[in-house]
Amino acid sequence: MLHKVLCAKPDVEMHHEYAVQVTQPLAVKRYLGLIGEADARAAIAESFGAAVHYSQARLWGDSSNKLSWLIADLAALFPAARFVHLVRDGRKVASSYFHKLGAENYDDRSNAILQAHYDGFSSTPSPLRIASAAMGPSPISAQSAHGGGVPPPEKPYWWPVPRRDDPMAGAFRGFDQFQRICWHWAEINRVILASLAALPPERTLFARLEDLVQSPSQVRGLLEFLDLDYQDSDFAAFARPHNVNRPQDHLLTDFQRGQFDTIAAPMMARLGYSGRAEYAVNY
Repeated sequence: MLHKVLCAKPDVEMHHEYAVQVTQPLAVKRYLGLIGEADARAAIAESFGAAVHYSQARLWGDSSNKLSWLIADLAALFPAARFVHLVRDGRKVASSYFHKLGAENYDDRSNAILQAHYDGFSSTPSPLRIASAAMGPSPISAQSAHGGGVPPPEKPYWWPVPRRDDPMAGAFRGFDQFQRICWHWAEINRVILASLAALPPERTLFARLEDLVQSPSQVRGLLEFLDLDYQDSDFAAFARPHNVNRPQDHLLTDFQRGQFDTIAAPMMARLGYSGRAEYAVNY
């Protein structure tokens, strides 16, 4: 929805999940510590940096939850960049991911492949790897060197698992797909809040989707933050439900609601959703 509204603005080049097969693996590797700052920022400069440099628009943007894991790097590389933290009731997000993305996110097989890769990764090279590096190129495969091997860049393989120091790291291994989605919603918002808190307040804006669809003043404030003019048609675009694939709404079952609350209730409270009833969307 944000992509749709900003695309209609003159002199704005707006994307949705720009270069996702680059960005999503990069973001997860950065979050899990599989790559460091220098490598991450070099990759961002080669993709986003090049796109911004050659853009003919006054403003260039990307609407993508993948960028949530890269905020510190993006803020350093693009000192004029502004960040919008746009949230939605986590129950609606979890339901949407579960029913509409299907096997594209956190299916059992892809999740197990990434988990094995993370489990097998070590930041300290083994003696064999040190020796082979000293002797020149090694025939050791990526799979034998990194335990589970490096997954391909397709989206299903690159939804993060908890880091080793995460209190949920053990329980996560027994989660079903829906629980993994709930964890993702809570954790990605935790990371965003922490990352944006480290930036000057004039570079960040927090907004709830539910407020944008009900209040023209909220939409006006969002556009003013981005140095864009407001028109009545902007609010109308937010007021109309927009769905990228299936115009369907699924309320959580009682069982799913229990799963969600166990994992994500604290984040719901932080984002101001405690006590709100789950709502239905009429497409």
